[in-house]
Amino acid sequence: MTKAAKTCVFAVALVSAWLCGAAQATEPSHLYISDAIVTGTGEENRQIGFRECLSEVLVKVSGDFTLTDSAALAALQARAAEFVATFSYRDRLQGIPIHDEQGTHDRPHDLTCRFDPATIDRLLAKLERKPWLSPRPVIAVLLAVHDQRRRFVLARDGGESPYMAQSLAAATVPLALTASLPDAATLAANGLDFERLSRMQPAELKRLAIDVGADIPLAGTLVWSDAARGWVADWRLIENSKAYRWQIRGVSFDDAFRNAMRGAARVLSGNGPP
Repeated sequence: MTKAAKTCVFAVALVSAWLCGAAQATEPSHLYISDAIVTGTGEENRQIGFRECLSEVLVKVSGDFTLTDSAALAALQARAAEFVATFSYRDRLQGIPIHDEQGTHDRPHDLTCRFDPATIDRLLAKLERKPWLSPRPVIAVLLAVHDQRRRFVLARDGGESPYMAQSLAAATVPLALTASLPDAATLAANGLDFERLSRMQPAELKRLAIDVGADIPLAGTLVWSDAARGWVADWRLIENSKAYRWQIRGVSFDDAFRNAMRGAARVLSGNGPP
């Protein structure tokens, strides 16, 4: 497969994942299903997958990634098998003949776990969290970028950094969020550049989010810093006329987008500050 073909397949996979996240955001029942990649279908690897799926579903249902740092969650993961209602496997190499001595027990599989909503909601209560079952708003990500060479506003069809758009799409999936970037035409029509977007007031950001087809704006700046040895991201979420701000420093842009989505989900779910 050529490099261009691989890039195309990767982009299609990310778009599919993004659409899956959108479906989960509108259908609460899908929030209680999670997946893990395991090696084979043996008991030991299945238990590892159960623990990963439990953590994933608790984060997804609550919208609170800080759960992963909880000692109480670690205790629940040790009993993860008790909480799985049903599970199934899909061979990731389906259709490809066994070509070595490992056999089927070492082939990679997608393990899908389905959880009873009442069980997960009860576990969240023990973790002092609550399920986020209301329709999840579409987030307009309005991002001014200053890299080592230039300044630009990230557009979904822009040519400055297509990998950033793909990274943002990937960051929405674990939290069942839907994010929308403006297109280049919208940026041009509104005269949006790095400086203007950085100064926009909440009411202006809200109007721009509506133009993008979203519900709420998440505005930010992403600036490369040699001193920080990475990107510095400043985020501003406007919700119910209130602005929530947070920052992360010295990270990759993948981590910056994960930080953006985790902070937004925590605020919007009502489970805490960003």
